[in-house]
Amino acid sequence: MRTKMPEVTQEIQTTDLRRRPQPEEGPLTIIYEDDWTLVVNKPPGVVVHPTYKNTSGTILNAVLWRVRDRPGAQPGILTRLDKDTSGLVVIALMPDVHATMQKDAAAGRTTKHYLAVVVGSPEPRQGQIVLPLARDAGDRRRVVVTPDGAPCETRYEVLSCHEGQSIVRCELVTGRTHQIRVHLSSVGHPVVGDDTYGGGGGRRLMALSARRHFLHAAWLRFRHPVSGQSMDLRAPLPEDLRRSLAAAAGDPALESHPDPLDHFGFYSDSTD
Repeated sequence: MRTKMPEVTQEIQTTDLRRRPQPEEGPLTIIYEDDWTLVVNKPPGVVVHPTYKNTSGTILNAVLWRVRDRPGAQPGILTRLDKDTSGLVVIALMPDVHATMQKDAAAGRTTKHYLAVVVGSPEPRQGQIVLPLARDAGDRRRVVVTPDGAPCETRYEVLSCHEGQSIVRCELVTGRTHQIRVHLSSVGHPVVGDDTYGGGGGRRLMALSARRHFLHAAWLRFRHPVSGQSMDLRAPLPEDLRRSLAAAAGDPALESHPDPLDHFGFYSDSTD
């Protein structure tokens, strides 16, 4: 005789459902949206994807709510930012779109530029950092440079230097957890305000708020996965970083500049 276990089956199904990210109404600053993609400007202090510590209130929860009535929508995050990093996050709304955009990124058809303010003045002023990264075995919250890590590359260009700090444009060639922060710290120029990787001491000089570091995903270019159109998307600096950028440059007028990144030639492409 076969034993039926409906209660256990139901419990497993309920548990699995609870583990899936759930739709939650929440604010989203939308930079671009169509039937296949969604690009938002993430504020600092918000998690992109649910984790065991942050099971709700994330960007993905809010996106699931936004597309809850769209047939077939299955949002997938393509660019994940650290909790205290602000800027552009790309979401594919369909699995086939997600796969196409991942292939394009792997083929170098997607460029992601970040604005950072770092301690000191990197030399040379333009170059690349190629160092393998992996989770720290002693502290899984940290990432370290290690020969056994995944290959990682960050390109950088110093845009301005002033009194012990530099304004730097970084391009992610690979996209690993904490990559820019660890790479810059590993060459002696941590991101200002980054307590984890050695830049926390500069926070007060630039009037950054607690737990805030100066890293912003400002500029993104990619090929649209359906139309093939070249997309060029930009995320304005949040007010706190606008003030800090003016302090880093020693130029108070930058606070009222229409686009202070343009002032530094951030959007010029040396490969054009």
